[in-house]
Amino acid sequence: MTVEQLAIAVDDDPRYSGIARLREHTRFYDAVIDEVDGRRIRVGEHWLTDWASCNYLGFDLEPEIIEAVEPQLRRWGTHPSWSRMLGNPGLYPLIEERLAELLGAPDTLVLPTITQIHLSVVPALAGDGTILVDARAHKTIWDGCVFARGQGATVLRFRSLDELASLLPGAAGPVLVCMDGVNSMTGNIPDLPRYLALCRRHGAVLYVDDAHGFGVIGERRPDETSPYGARGNSIVRFHGESYDDVVLVGGFSKAYSSLLAFVAVPTVLKNRLKAAAAPYLYSGPSPTASLATVLAGFDVNADRGDKLRADLHRMTMRVLHHVRGLGIFTPNTDDTPIIELPIALDRDLVEVSELLWARGLFVTLAPYPGVPRDQVGFRVQVTAANTDAEVDHLLDVLSELAAAEVFQPVRETSAS
Repeated sequence: MTVEQLAIAVDDDPRYSGIARLREHTRFYDAVIDEVDGRRIRVGEHWLTDWASCNYLGFDLEPEIIEAVEPQLRRWGTHPSWSRMLGNPGLYPLIEERLAELLGAPDTLVLPTITQIHLSVVPALAGDGTILVDARAHKTIWDGCVFARGQGATVLRFRSLDELASLLPGAAGPVLVCMDGVNSMTGNIPDLPRYLALCRRHGAVLYVDDAHGFGVIGERRPDETSPYGARGNSIVRFHGESYDDVVLVGGFSKAYSSLLAFVAVPTVLKNRLKAAAAPYLYSGPSPTASLATVLAGFDVNADRGDKLRADLHRMTMRVLHHVRGLGIFTPNTDDTPIIELPIALDRDLVEVSELLWARGLFVTLAPYPGVPRDQVGFRVQVTAANTDAEVDHLLDVLSELAAAEVFQPVRETSAS
């Protein structure tokens, strides 16, 4: 088979066909951004408001964070290219110590990306035991589970807490239960205490990817500025749980706008992963700029992160109140800034994307098979760097599209 035939085969593969069609027929695929002005972006001569960013706290535009980069570049160069096994710039232990304090975790290990963590840490933890993975978990978790299966683990999917409860008694150890924290599509927050109680009862470890929760939700306390909680220290603290029998995975590429990720574990397990996780042993590290922006992000978060989360919550609720008032279905029932909007089953996503483009909205498209056929649509992500004027414009466009019956109506069972 030639390279050209391989390319055709990929395009025809039902696993990628929806994405391939977007690549051919929409301007939202591989868009080249020529200029950024706040949350406004320019593609060619066309300006759009960016509702596709996951920079939830607006740290990508914070002058204090941007200015922190150059001094560290001059000290460390652009990229200290040792693997972490060989040498660690002093920025690494600083980040891990401050992160452990923020999370209230026993220890942390930082690696370049969450994808690398799933592919290396899941197999290391599971060994030849059993992995039970939530069917709604992010694909990168599933990829890590598939890799673990190739090394001898048994992998089973569950679709509900009851199904998990039925699988745990027969699972051969060690047993790892893998799931999302804040779901990347629905924006919903799982009932972590119930999952954790079940895992503890059966001697299983709960592995949680809270990529979209870290920085947004956090510990609940009387002086919190919004229902998101305080400090943005992730789903474990949001639910007031301990880290016993929990492996928390998160990243800085969303709320902190930096290329870095972490796993929160006891020190004894951290040291085991230093000998077992390929990214620690062999991969190039994150660039100095990313390490610098993480450290500066800690300072901004401590100084005014809760105010930013209050602004984020207020603007998010403006959008959600409008969507719900229009009778539009969204699976988001927990009021996080991830707002998925499935389109009507008889509407074409390419056509809808052109309407959005013409009206100056840049969004995240959600084609099949990335989502089930009845959830094809687009996702709006609100950030603290958006403005009320931009929200006004978004609401006007959503009203226009709702009047044209672009969206699905509210369902009887909309909670996920």
